[in-house]
Amino acid sequence: MALQVTPVNRNLQTRVTFMFLEFEDLFVVLGAAAVMNIVGHFVGGEIAGMPMNLVLQYGVPLFMVPVLMAFKYGKPRGYVRDLACWYGKPRTYCAVARDREIRTTYLREE
Repeated sequence: MALQVTPVNRNLQTRVTFMFLEFEDLFVVLGAAAVMNIVGHFVGGEIAGMPMNLVLQYGVPLFMVPVLMAFKYGKPRGYVRDLACWYGKPRTYCAVARDREIRTTYLREE
């Protein structure tokens, strides 16, 4: 009875990219496109002879792709997600530092 062998992909560290952006970064572009679609319905006017709503709906997401590509050049994997989490979380720089928010003691002497 022969041993059956199944081929396994050995390159698990490969980044999944589309247009030189990670898969998670495309969610940022799609989210901006959705927001600009909503904003475009409320904005009137023209830019260079084009209606403002078309510029916002299509121009901003298309402009974001090369900007993200340039911003992420040389950065590690998951950089945009980690940057957003860093700006979204409260800062704790050192566990030894005194807390500025709490002015009362934790323990009461009885």
